[in-house]
Amino acid sequence: MSAVRKIINDPVYGFITIDHPLILDIISHPVYQRLRNIHQMAFAHLVYPGAVHSRLHHSLGAYHLMCIALTELKSKGVVITNEEELGAKIAILLHDLGHGPFSHALEQELIKDVHHEEISLLLMQKLNQEFGGQLDMAIAIFTGQYEKKFLHQLVSGQLDVDRMDYLNRDSFFTGVAEGVIGYDRILKMLAVQDGQLMVEEKAIYSIEKFLISRRLMYWQVYLHKTVICAEKMLQKVLQRAVEVKAKAPSPFLNIFLERGEKMQAGVQQWLFEFCQLDDHDLMGAIKYWQLHEDRVLSGLCRALVERKLLKVKLQAAPFDPVQVQEKRAAVATAMGIRYEEAEYFVFTGEASNTTYDPGDERINILFKDGSIRDISEVDNALVQHNLKDTVKKYYICYQRI
Repeated sequence: MSAVRKIINDPVYGFITIDHPLILDIISHPVYQRLRNIHQMAFAHLVYPGAVHSRLHHSLGAYHLMCIALTELKSKGVVITNEEELGAKIAILLHDLGHGPFSHALEQELIKDVHHEEISLLLMQKLNQEFGGQLDMAIAIFTGQYEKKFLHQLVSGQLDVDRMDYLNRDSFFTGVAEGVIGYDRILKMLAVQDGQLMVEEKAIYSIEKFLISRRLMYWQVYLHKTVICAEKMLQKVLQRAVEVKAKAPSPFLNIFLERGEKMQAGVQQWLFEFCQLDDHDLMGAIKYWQLHEDRVLSGLCRALVERKLLKVKLQAAPFDPVQVQEKRAAVATAMGIRYEEAEYFVFTGEASNTTYDPGDERINILFKDGSIRDISEVDNALVQHNLKDTVKKYYICYQRI
């Protein structure tokens, strides 16, 4: 393979360097290029108009941070071979390859009970065949099967470069300053002890800021009540389209609408069709279904296109079922639809987020004396038990009448 060096101008980090022909070939592949047409933050742009960046932006940013992290670790004497370095870079570049249209918003709608990580792995294996086994190392790192666990932790863990990029990038594009993290300082302070990723004690405050920023971004952006409502309405659109057997203008979307749960068992055989789907297929269908004869489907689609969303309320306790039923009955009467159909316009749910769960995976701090402690156990820790608890909020979305 001939030498190659390309640079990409990124609005968040400046220049991102691509210096390996295999990585350039992967980025140029149609399976990767489809990420251009998938919103990183689904319908968040209905609240934050700048949030129109794509999964491709994010994966390139995460790749850039991985490059910095590996360089820092090698400068501290951590042994990382050229093959391992290339594998880690490819693993992070392709970690979101399996996302479907509108990312997480439709993850359980198009293919039931199949998470995007599973599809990412299937697509990585498909690419590995095309590239003659050159992705073996990347797949081993991505799945956590490689012996050097810290490489997997950089791809998927409490301190992974995936989280660092999406917090930084989503903050940049939404304009929400609370999400800004000191990613450069955290990367400088990364260390490896006993094969595990950790950070030097000088980075304690940066790690605490990282965790707090994540909490604030979840409740201010990702779980913003209007974002929740828009994404739930999108799910309702697909559910209703399946129920009334609506045809979409996209033949690829129709395959998934018609097969439904049958798609789950044989998802591997539909990878080509899955890779033809992106946000444009969904938006095209939503605009098309505005004219559908079914009043529920057309009403939901028109509301999304015109941004006339359902009213949303959040509270700490579940909503009274009797009051929910009364709202449904009132909406059914006002809209001239059946009570069962009113469930598309009046529904409840819950949103939750945990700032830091040491039971999931710990963020270990390496002290100068060689001792190691969890971030929640350091002296005067900001991240204490109250931030370990899962915060739940209950929501109701309903049609104004």
